[in-house]
Amino acid sequence: MSESTASGVRGISVASAFAGMRSVGPVRFRAGCPDCRGAFELAASALRLAIGASSRTTFYSFTCPDCGASVRKPAGERIVELLTGGGVRTLRLHAP
Repeated sequence: MSESTASGVRGISVASAFAGMRSVGPVRFRAGCPDCRGAFELAASALRLAIGASSRTTFYSFTCPDCGASVRKPAGERIVELLTGGGVRTLRLHAP
């Protein structure tokens, strides 16, 4: 990335742009089971996000690590943003 010297702005290298950044650990999501009332943290790989045509058909799901129940919860815009940003695998549902 280099700016024109005619503009008076010096370009910066990619290395200097990212200098000082450090790696971040894996993302974990807090969740709860409505069946056993367990509270726990899950890795992104333990969750699935399904995005449908409406808010009624957009949800995330996981298996409770405490009781083994399949859990499905609605996902609003903010939840979708957090889950996709955290690396949760996403399935887009198409209307017939």
